[in-house]
Amino acid sequence: MNRNIDLMKKIQLTFNKLSKGQRLIAQYILSNYEKAAFMTAAKLGDKVGVSESTVVRFANALEYKGYPQLQKELQEMIKTRLTTVQRIEMSPDYSSEEIILKNVLKADMENIILTLDEIDFNVFNSSVQDIVEAKNVYIVGLRSSTVLAEFLGFYLGLIRENVHVVTYSIGDIYEQLIRLNSDDAVIGISFPRYSSRTIDCLDYAKSKGAKVTIITDSILSPLASYGDNVLIAKSNMESFVDSLVAPMSVLNALILAVGIKEKKSLSDSFSKLEEIWQRYNVYSIKQNK
Repeated sequence: MNRNIDLMKKIQLTFNKLSKGQRLIAQYILSNYEKAAFMTAAKLGDKVGVSESTVVRFANALEYKGYPQLQKELQEMIKTRLTTVQRIEMSPDYSSEEIILKNVLKADMENIILTLDEIDFNVFNSSVQDIVEAKNVYIVGLRSSTVLAEFLGFYLGLIRENVHVVTYSIGDIYEQLIRLNSDDAVIGISFPRYSSRTIDCLDYAKSKGAKVTIITDSILSPLASYGDNVLIAKSNMESFVDSLVAPMSVLNALILAVGIKEKKSLSDSFSKLEEIWQRYNVYSIKQNK
C-alpha cells in the first residue's frame, strides 16, 4: 500500500486514542493536509488552538520521531498535486526582501546537504559509465527543467559527440527520438510538478531498450520506475519557484566525471574552441579602468 495513503489511514485509526488537543490537529490535517504540509509545528498549533508541544506529541503518537518527519511525509503526498496558485498561497509570509534572500539561500543549502546525504555513489558511477559508452545521448527535460537539460547538453556536447537535447520545436518531441535504440542512453530530468510529456518520452526510451538515467527529487517520483539509474536531487522550496540548485550541482558532478573519463577528447575540443573564440572575439578581454 502507498505510504501516503497509510499516513491518512494511520491518523484515522489512531484518532480515538488521541487527546482532545491532538484530535483537533488530526481533524485539521485530514481536512487541510495540503496547507498543513507547509506549516511549522508552532504555526499548526496556533491554527488549531493548541501548543507547539501538543503538535510534537501528536507526531509521536503516530509513531514518528518528531514533527519534521510527519511534515516531510505530508509534503511527499501533496507536492505533485499542488497548482501554482496553491503554491503561491502556501508560501511563507516573508516580511522583507532580506528575509526572502536569507530563507531562499538557506533552503538551497539544505537541499544540497540532503542530496549529498541521500545520493547513491554506485548509481552515480553507473550513470557516468552509461553516458560514456552510449552511441548517442538524449537529454529530456521539459518545462522548468529545460534549463537543466540545456545546461547538461551544452557541456556534454563539448566533451563527446552525438548529444541531443530533446525540446519543443517545429515538430513533435517523439520525432527527435525516432532513431533511439539500445545502443543509446537517455537522461530524464523532472521535478514537481512532473512533466507528463517527459514521462511519456522515458516510457518510449525503455521500450527501445535504451539505458535510462533519471534525475529527480524522490524515489517516489513517477520518473523513477523508468530508470536504470535514479539520481536523487532535492528541490524543496516553499514557493511557486522550483529550487534547482541541488539538481544543478548533480549535473556539474556528472559533467566533470564524464569529462575526466574523456580527458583527451575534452582537451582536443577546448583547444579548437579556444582558437575559434580568439578569432571571433567570443569573449571580451577589455577591463574597466
